Amino acid sequence: MKILGLSAFYHDSAAALVRDGRVVAAAQEERFTRRKHDSAFPAKAAAFCLAEAGCGLEGIDHVVFYEKPYLKFERLLETYFAMAPRGFSSFNMAIPLWIKQKLFQKHMLREALAELPGGERWNGSLLFTEHHQSHAASAFFPSPFRSAAVMTMDGVGEWCTTSVGVGEDNRLELLREIHFPHSLGLLYSAFTYYTGFKVNSGEYKLMGLAPYGEPRFAQTILDNLIQLNSDGSFWLNQDYFDYCTGLTMTSRKFEALFGGPPRQPDDPLTQRDMDLAASIQLVTEQAVLRLARSARNQTGQRNLCLAGGVALNCVANGKLVSSGIFDDVWIQPAAGDAGGALGAALSVWHQYLDQGRRIDDEERDAMSGSYLGPSFEQSEIVERLKCAGARFEIVENDEVIARTADALAEEKAVGWMQGRMEFGPRALGNRSILGDPRSPSMQKILNLKVKYRESFRPFAPSVLREDVADWFDLDTDSQYMLLVADVANARRREMASSQNALFGIERLNVCRSEIPAVTHVDYSARIQTVHRQTNERYWALLSAFKQRTGCPILVNTSFNVRGEPIVCSPEDAFHCFMGTEIDQLVVGNCMLSKEDQDPGLARDYRNSFAMD
Repeated sequence: MKILGLSAFYHDSAAALVRDGRVVAAAQEERFTRRKHDSAFPAKAAAFCLAEAGCGLEGIDHVVFYEKPYLKFERLLETYFAMAPRGFSSFNMAIPLWIKQKLFQKHMLREALAELPGGERWNGSLLFTEHHQSHAASAFFPSPFRSAAVMTMDGVGEWCTTSVGVGEDNRLELLREIHFPHSLGLLYSAFTYYTGFKVNSGEYKLMGLAPYGEPRFAQTILDNLIQLNSDGSFWLNQDYFDYCTGLTMTSRKFEALFGGPPRQPDDPLTQRDMDLAASIQLVTEQAVLRLARSARNQTGQRNLCLAGGVALNCVANGKLVSSGIFDDVWIQPAAGDAGGALGAALSVWHQYLDQGRRIDDEERDAMSGSYLGPSFEQSEIVERLKCAGARFEIVENDEVIARTADALAEEKAVGWMQGRMEFGPRALGNRSILGDPRSPSMQKILNLKVKYRESFRPFAPSVLREDVADWFDLDTDSQYMLLVADVANARRREMASSQNALFGIERLNVCRSEIPAVTHVDYSARIQTVHRQTNERYWALLSAFKQRTGCPILVNTSFNVRGEPIVCSPEDAFHCFMGTEIDQLVVGNCMLSKEDQDPGLARDYRNSFAMD
């Protein structure tokens, strides 16, 4: 039995394929089209999934879409009618597109499916799940738990923005929902917009900016914008927002409350922007913790599963884990809308078809480390790199590890492409740019000369699982880079009184630990634990680096520049290598040095992609 799950038409379109309950493949469309957050029908991602399963669409029993378009259209209409005549101009402009995309979406999907390999011979069923049901299914069914509480939090699906449920074996029931326009995700996105970042892509920038500020606006937010109840339920005062019927996220009343118009993307960041970021981050953490306590009391479960875009807030996740509200927490690595494609497929298998779950106690979960995308055989890598004009050496496995570890110990920036591409927004050691975390200059070099992005943004450490507790205040798995914890006290460096007195962005270049390149200004780090069972080659590289330096950690950032999707193919990796100041590139067993390449193949990646 093969099920193809799809998400599309909002942002981060994706496809996922489940065969007899096992996750075979999953990928975002952006990786193939090279358009960041591509929202189009995921034709290329679906074709990849079919190829990975060894069939065309004619071999698929069920295709399932991750939300119900009629319910979404109902919400859009009811919202405008409830607020009329406010927003009539935007309603009048948008309604033709809505009618096409919502009322005729089933027809659009069938037309698009017919274009896939084997589509003309497909006679399976086309099904639809609800948006937050898809999120909840993606959280619980691949988790290692036989039963758990489930929380989903995002901007909005059809009506639901937040849900609490319980999963047991192959059943999943949502017990409580919060509905639009009251949304923790949209509240956070409003501040993303107001501080000058892009909604649906810049929220992680806001999270990274928060430690530079003080939460001096938190009480203002709680007094005016959100009524946050003890059980985690909340209500947003719509006088301060414009996302229901307008073309912006915030209203003039919001601007008056916080003392001015939204920051423009090119304007310099101010201390006020940093304080706003710190304030909304604190409020978000309070809301998540209250909702989690309520979920624990309501369900009686000891374990928790998370999904939805808010579950990508790894700072809040770290606070949740350290709170001890639940014994264990598992977070879907593709927690956003891309993961809805996988959740939809699993929901059909377990709930629609009533098929049981198979939990392997030796595996951490059913996600295979989230390495679910395309891979390339060594012979194909060689051919593709030759066609791109690359000059390279082919070396044996042990030499790949040894020479790469040497380069990293020499503080070189290394592009590292191995095995199957990751599913979800994080690079987890197969499509990564790596660096030496001990280097005081590595954070600045990677931001300004490689990633071409804002200097304030932190980088994540990959650390051997067996060594994590020696370097961080964490002793649990975090293989999907979704938990933030502090650098251990023993690894910190005492700061001078003059350094402690610094504020905001002035704190950026203070060397505050043995691993300054991955230590944020508040001593925190977004941690990826690396496990030999899940990714043996990356584990071997970390082990070799540890042998040379005594440090079992590498800087790990996604293999792309600002505004570009993470690389998918060997050609993508080579082009990014030639468009940045990455020193070395390793693709499979092919090793490339920048000085050996044809200068005529250099690319202007600094100006090739829009701000994300």
